[in-house]
Amino acid sequence: MKILVTGANGQLGNEIRIVAKDSRDTYIYTDVVEVEGVETTLLDITSLEAVRKMVQENDVKCIINCAAYTNVDKAETDAAFCELLNAKAVENLAVAMKEVDGLLVHVSTDYVFGGDPYNTPCKEDQKGTPTGVYGKTKLQGEENILASGCKHVIIRTAWLYSEFGKNFVKTMLNLTATKPQLKVVFDQVGTPTYAYDLAAAIYEIVSERKYEGNDGVYHFSNEGVCSWYDFTKMIAEYAGHTECDIQPCHSDEFPSPVKRPSYSVLDKTKIKQTFGVKVPYWIDSLKVCLDHLKASK
Repeated sequence: MKILVTGANGQLGNEIRIVAKDSRDTYIYTDVVEVEGVETTLLDITSLEAVRKMVQENDVKCIINCAAYTNVDKAETDAAFCELLNAKAVENLAVAMKEVDGLLVHVSTDYVFGGDPYNTPCKEDQKGTPTGVYGKTKLQGEENILASGCKHVIIRTAWLYSEFGKNFVKTMLNLTATKPQLKVVFDQVGTPTYAYDLAAAIYEIVSERKYEGNDGVYHFSNEGVCSWYDFTKMIAEYAGHTECDIQPCHSDEFPSPVKRPSYSVLDKTKIKQTFGVKVPYWIDSLKVCLDHLKASK
């Protein structure tokens, strides 16, 4: 099977490259920019014609969409472009797959929730209550897929990090190594997700054809629960950054144009039961990623 990966030079796309390197399927890695040292086919997913052409010329039967507009704060003043990438482009991918009876694997977010206060893990069928442009456009993207009628596996994830790109883990590694004191919010709770683990789950579902007859929305993050404060403490501890005094603080000490979900723990029962996917504990995966970062220095 020919599989098209969008956003292939981002965090998740790079991890897909790693997990799929020995696949019996053929992967075509696309992005809007080329990066030195990795093979990238240029594709603008905001153009339905460009997507159609790529799908037809390469006989693509599955798209894994790792592309998104993810700058949550900037989205508030860049709504049109955010909607183009997170909703319209997703519709293009869905339409292209519907036309060839193919599968769209789409990555969504915990930000589709957040408007209603709750303190139990979010289930897939829970009503979306996004608080900002980013969450609203991601929910719209999901709805566009459902409206298209294409075969789909939508996976919502949260707090994504990896060895690649910019993310919370790499930022905190730097700050805890260079700052004498750091304040981190303790009133936003969720679960970190190592992008490699999400990539491995997607790869298992696709390569073993487990998606057959299992259209739907699923949740995936690592196991366990922590606040951003706990997450930072664990990063610093494992990295040996003991000099930095890390203190908990409230979200309102960091003014933001968007109200972030205060509790975005995702219930992963469905993805585990449907596909038999194994989900590692967040601290175990964090240590793996930090070891990789250390080794690559």
